[in-house]
Amino acid sequence: MKTRPLIAVLGATGAQGGGLVRAILADPARTFDVRAITRRPDSPAARALATLGAEVAHGDLDAVASLDRAFDGAHGVYVVTNFWEHCSPERELAQAGNAARAAERARARHVVWASLEDTRRRVPLSDPRMPTLMGRYKVPHYDAKGEADALFAGVPTTFLRASFYWDNLIHFGLGPKRGADGALEFALPMGDRKLPGIAAADIGPCALGVFKRGEELAGQAFGIAGGHVSGADMAAGLSRALGEPVRYVALPFRDYVDLGYPGGHDMANMFRYKHDFNDEYRAAQSVERTRELHPGLLDFGQWLAIHARSIARLEAAAA
Repeated sequence: MKTRPLIAVLGATGAQGGGLVRAILADPARTFDVRAITRRPDSPAARALATLGAEVAHGDLDAVASLDRAFDGAHGVYVVTNFWEHCSPERELAQAGNAARAAERARARHVVWASLEDTRRRVPLSDPRMPTLMGRYKVPHYDAKGEADALFAGVPTTFLRASFYWDNLIHFGLGPKRGADGALEFALPMGDRKLPGIAAADIGPCALGVFKRGEELAGQAFGIAGGHVSGADMAAGLSRALGEPVRYVALPFRDYVDLGYPGGHDMANMFRYKHDFNDEYRAAQSVERTRELHPGLLDFGQWLAIHARSIARLEAAAA
């Protein structure tokens, strides 16, 4: 029996890692075997992956020895960190470094690092257009990942940069809300600019596309998006999906912080960055290049058709 190259996947029970594990297992070509790495191998989510055929292994980004065991024998490694679990850029940098050094010790042939842009390359800390946060960041959950790119110098690495998750409309509370007059409103601090976005379920298949292309992509950064959609067009799509008018509210950046979303200042700065550097940011998030990695890529309308009921239930529950 021929042994297939093994991909070790961190965050295997999360949106990105879990999507990659399922994509590898569903691949008709069966190009790779997969090791699903999680801190809780006995969790229902981990057991579900094992039922599908994944090898499940323990691994903890804060425990170096566990990563050495989890990466042993791996051809490729998918590295993803969860900033929102602890909201500490320093811890995220440490975790990324732990994973990078473990991949180097394992002699992995290809690492895909779920990175993001370091916004400080365009917005220095002295720039007053957005406040400096935590003393040394503009967009902490972006900047720490971008800063960590340099830690992967020891292994052939592709930097996969996902755009705005459309699933944030469900899981992050960004979906439409009732205004004072009872009408549905969709608020986004993007003015008339277009926002690159992607279905969370498409990130894993995109990562599989990168692994299939192989080491030729080492050193390259891939921004991935399923579409570039303005707030007004998102509201129009929501209107069609929900069967009720949804008006777009181009929210000022400062007002976004007052909405009470998790990491409000961080997220407001992120939207300001995408607004002010819209041309540059969109140029790095090519839908065509993403579709080459994953031909089944969803656009915003297709994603809405799948999730409209979930959005409607959330809105009804909040009413």
